[in-house]
Amino acid sequence: MKSKSFRLLAFALSTCAPCAVTAVPVKTSSVSEPVLLQVKAEPATGKIIASFPKPDAQGVAGRYIYLSQLETGLGSAPVGLDRARPSDSRLLVFRRIGKKVAAEIENPKFVASSGNAEEVKAVRESFATSTIWVGDVVDSKPDGSFTVDLAGFLARDDGGIAKALKQGGGGTYKFAPELSAADPNFVKVFPDNAEFAARLTFRSDEPTGEVTNIIPDSDSVTLVLRHSLIRLPAPGYVPRTDPFGYSIGRQQLDFSAPLGASVVRDVASRFRLEKTDPTAARSPVKKPIIFYIDRGAPEPMRTALREGVSWWNQAFDAAGFVDAFRAEILPEGADPLDVRYNMVNWVNRATRGWSYGSPISDPRTGEIIKGSVLLGSLRARQDMLIFQALVGAGLTGTGNPDDPITATLARIRQLGAHEVGHAIGLQHNMAASSQDRFSVMDYPAPRVGLKDGAPSLLNAYGVGVGPWDKWVIKWLYGARTDAEAAPILSEARAAGLRFVADQDSRPVSSGHPSGALWDDAADSVGELKRIMDVRRVALQRFGRGSIPAGESLAGLRRAFVPMWLLGRYQVEAASKSLGGVDFPYSLAGENLEARPVPAAAQWAALYALLDTLTPGELTVPSNLQPLLSAGFGGNDDRQTEIEIIPTAGGPVFDPLEATEIGAVQTLQALLDPQRLNRLEIQHSSDSNVPDPARVSDMLIDHALAGSGTEVGRRIATTTILALARVQRDPALSPTIALQLSGRLDRLANSLDKVKGRDAAVVDWSRGFASLLRDREALDKAIADPKRLPRVPPGMPIGMDEVL
Repeated sequence: MKSKSFRLLAFALSTCAPCAVTAVPVKTSSVSEPVLLQVKAEPATGKIIASFPKPDAQGVAGRYIYLSQLETGLGSAPVGLDRARPSDSRLLVFRRIGKKVAAEIENPKFVASSGNAEEVKAVRESFATSTIWVGDVVDSKPDGSFTVDLAGFLARDDGGIAKALKQGGGGTYKFAPELSAADPNFVKVFPDNAEFAARLTFRSDEPTGEVTNIIPDSDSVTLVLRHSLIRLPAPGYVPRTDPFGYSIGRQQLDFSAPLGASVVRDVASRFRLEKTDPTAARSPVKKPIIFYIDRGAPEPMRTALREGVSWWNQAFDAAGFVDAFRAEILPEGADPLDVRYNMVNWVNRATRGWSYGSPISDPRTGEIIKGSVLLGSLRARQDMLIFQALVGAGLTGTGNPDDPITATLARIRQLGAHEVGHAIGLQHNMAASSQDRFSVMDYPAPRVGLKDGAPSLLNAYGVGVGPWDKWVIKWLYGARTDAEAAPILSEARAAGLRFVADQDSRPVSSGHPSGALWDDAADSVGELKRIMDVRRVALQRFGRGSIPAGESLAGLRRAFVPMWLLGRYQVEAASKSLGGVDFPYSLAGENLEARPVPAAAQWAALYALLDTLTPGELTVPSNLQPLLSAGFGGNDDRQTEIEIIPTAGGPVFDPLEATEIGAVQTLQALLDPQRLNRLEIQHSSDSNVPDPARVSDMLIDHALAGSGTEVGRRIATTTILALARVQRDPALSPTIALQLSGRLDRLANSLDKVKGRDAAVVDWSRGFASLLRDREALDKAIADPKRLPRVPPGMPIGMDEVL
């Protein structure tokens, strides 16, 4: 078959009132326009022949920003191989070495930004590069140019697919080159980017259920991987550094930094956004930032996404950039993986999972080339499940103010804005909930109120970007240089805008009182008490009407879990006041310092957490036992399997397992070793702060007070085993561990002396005393994973959650 020569395919952008942007494919004219790379594809042979110019003195014939993306996904949330998932952007060179050509990833992490040529060379030669492929030169020309078949380069596991399958619990897969090939029928070359594709297959002798639940054949996974070679951006972009972590950045080590200055710096990610009049406080821009919404997103989600993503125009306008940001529906026929399109992709998976937003940037400077967002479609379905359980499925689609669809679309708007915030360069700010929704870059809890004695969704989510979002866009985009950013920082300080980074919020062990996920309100303890009130009402109202009519009643078991654990994240938020430290992100010279949470606030948090461990809070209403034990004779559904409380055999609901799971939520937060260590440190300086010994005493006394009932004994058992477990944790302070060991010995003695008419209490007490005295048996008990209840996932199921 005759080879096809792929030339320029340009997209002309035309503006139509009011501010509508369409993309129309236009064939090239007879006047040749420069293309990034000359490529000829041969469908008959499978070759993809690229022509490179004469190499320079180092053998480099081409230098590009390199990106790979999955055109097709696996569909597994834990594995994370999603449709449109991008790799990191890398600096790729094709280097000729005799009759060979090496594809080599350069190392832009180590630089000498202001050094002379010799200094730059010394740094470059001090650190390794990475060769990812070597191929043969096909043909050499008299002018020094040459050709290479890129098919072998493209048909590699560049996306780390085999590794992701293993790490995500899919099993050990190996790349099958005999079942893989580059696709010569897909080659697109534009002025600033070249696009290629390869079909890759991986095989396993022992695949797990996470994969076999999805793939049509039991042992092979085939995915299409896209490759993009991107022209290096033109000069003129000014990199910005970020000493706070407000933006998504890349770490660089600059060996030309002056003595006394730090060599390590974080380079911020941002688009090259330029005003047509750089001197004006407000001006239109030369090239607006446009994000396109995937046409694969169904209505009404597609429109809601466009509305939510469009909120960012408010922030850019407030920073003086007029009409600088737009959200549009992707034009029909456009390629969403083309690097010229900033995309909000709609991703379908077999189970719900995380959504992601990421900037694809120049690894040398941080300049964003493309914004990429992956939104998991089942997130909206999970929201519907929760909202229907709260207010009743009968309100769905009615247009009632508490219609679950209304709340779900409000969440979709917020989610779209949040993930696009990442794609334009912003990090999480988990302090937003402590200042009444002042940023979309927090993880928002739905604000569920009580109206007329029933849960209400009237104010479930906020609308629009917040004060932090407007300020941080001004700081990141409005300041062209680091020097220009300094006075903008003082505006945030004056306005009292707070910031807590993701890494200081996500771990349950973290100790910033304003750093928590999925929480609400400035007073985390007061909000915990309020949400527990809502939970009690929700559980009393829970029943047949909590799922849509016509669905299997067995679906109640899945809808019950978020009601039972409604306060799980507010528990974590309140626990962060215990041993908490309110620390700033500041520069040397600023008058800001860390302060422990006041002792009174710590005691209030401790009492509120203990209140969640009472039999009254952890007893499943008796009327729900028969409803939650409904049978189902159909095929197993993996989403349901992993999201329900384990039963007591078959469909029979286990209310005492639910009791354990509820108790574990509080105990894991309260007894985190780092939290107890901080309490010890703070108590040594301020005796008013609760010390770890007092915490353990109160927990034991609280647990034993309710041991007269089955629910109370299950809470007490879970509590005491949790204390024994943390006592053996190597992260716990040795002095606390020794004190706790002695306390458990005293507990064994007191349990052994329990007397009374209730034989169940006496037998339980003496049995527990024997266990506490038998070190080997106790070690086995607390190490046995079956003794620790499996808590159904709350946050979206992703790669960083253990199933």
